[in-house]
Amino acid sequence: MGYAQLVIGPAGSGKSTYCSSLYQHCETLGRSIHIVNLDPAAENFNYPVDIRELISLDDVMEELGLGPNGGLIYCMEHLEENLDEWLAEELDYYLDDDYLVFDCPGQIKLFSHVPMLRNFVEHLKRKNFNVCGVYLLDSQFIADVTKFVSGCMASLSAMVQLELPHVNILSKMDLVTSKRDVENYLDPEPRFLLSELNEWIAPWFKKLNKSLIEQVDEYSMVSFIPINLRRKAAYSMHWLK
Repeated sequence: MGYAQLVIGPAGSGKSTYCSSLYQHCETLGRSIHIVNLDPAAENFNYPVDIRELISLDDVMEELGLGPNGGLIYCMEHLEENLDEWLAEELDYYLDDDYLVFDCPGQIKLFSHVPMLRNFVEHLKRKNFNVCGVYLLDSQFIADVTKFVSGCMASLSAMVQLELPHVNILSKMDLVTSKRDVENYLDPEPRFLLSELNEWIAPWFKKLNKSLIEQVDEYSMVSFIPINLRRKAAYSMHWLK
């Protein structure tokens, strides 16, 4: 059985930096790990398996006259059509017990409500890969409770859509200036979030706020692990220690 990690999250959340740092860390420990680029818009990456060898966003935009979002969807649909050819051939180079990390695009709809990544995961499972999801959220989201709740809902949507064992990470913790209240967001308590939302938003949104928080609380699955990749002990997730 092979092992795979699907690294997802909004654009700019630090997915590629996470993948690169994870690779360096495993290399230091003498563990074998391989990074796969699934972002057709990526630049300056030298991964052993790269979707840009199959299709690139720049080519699609130039040849078909599509914009960035439409072009990215087209690229991922093209990947889906070639899973049994291009991807299967690329994965044949790896042993059964290899560990693959897939650096995914940052367009939220790809892992929230369109089937491309879900079908990709199902393909990996058929190839006897044990897959988990890693969702990255920029730590700056905790500076605004409305952004944090939207990040929680996007993470929950990805969990439901992909149906994978799932880890949520607060990335870029080195940019957090006030660390006093961070603990409130790592395993968010519903009453705290509701109180914060009601303070930030006009009173006529209170019912909506209550419904959103109930969704997060009902699943009891949204919690975050902080990570600071600039520390020497960067790979210890508990940055507060």
